[in-house]
Amino acid sequence: MKSKSKVLIIAGSDSSGGAGIQADIKTVTALGSYAMTAITAVTSQNTQGIKSIASIPIKNIKTQIEMVIDDIGVDGVKIGMLHNTRVIKCVHEMLKKYKLKNIVLDPVMIAKGGARLINVQSVVYIKKLLLPLCNLVTPNIPEAEVLTGYSISNKEDMIKAAKKIINIGAKNVLLKGGHLKNKMIFDILVSKKEIKIFPKRKIKTKNTHGTGCTLSSAIATCLSQKKNINTSCKISLDYVDQAISTAPDYGRGFGPLNHLVSFNLRKKNA
Repeated sequence: MKSKSKVLIIAGSDSSGGAGIQADIKTVTALGSYAMTAITAVTSQNTQGIKSIASIPIKNIKTQIEMVIDDIGVDGVKIGMLHNTRVIKCVHEMLKKYKLKNIVLDPVMIAKGGARLINVQSVVYIKKLLLPLCNLVTPNIPEAEVLTGYSISNKEDMIKAAKKIINIGAKNVLLKGGHLKNKMIFDILVSKKEIKIFPKRKIKTKNTHGTGCTLSSAIATCLSQKKNINTSCKISLDYVDQAISTAPDYGRGFGPLNHLVSFNLRKKNA
């Protein structure tokens, strides 16, 4: 099968393979595109939590991005873990310099176990520098609360917060509703012109490690393949849902997804 497009992933690595760069590469590849990376940090972690984070030098991050773009080219970009202001400024500089398109930002701020991954100043720079350059930002509810200062406890709060993120500078927001304690999950796509709600039944499982990374990479891949934003979100949400349903159940904590499920999706839709 020939690669449909080229996707640059700017994010941190996950030694357990369930999230971060590793999940991103699996997702982009499984959905038919070519994955390239600029690693921002190396984490030591597993399904039970993060033990340490080692930063990659800014010069190295910049060179990774330049080498990829100057030689191979980029059709879409997924941005994940940017853990300090220097990294955020570097990524902003590269996005502006190369006028990159189809950018999806997963604002990784809080680990699955609840640990805060970036400081207040970094949040300010993400809002100021990155939101206006991205086609889509994909916060979960705790991340949306950090971005807006709002408390979110229902679907109406989600829409209010998503509109606030639009007002801050984002073009489109897909606010993920998995943290609410309901039988149904409502993922809500908000732009300046419309609101689209994607409902689904919540799956009772602990195998949710890397869902945010996987979803944002899937959407970036679909956008890079010239699908519109509504279609990209629908395909990607279905992909993540089935990847959770067929998860391999590895580890003693929050287990990884089954990124290979896309091959079954292709057979089903053939």
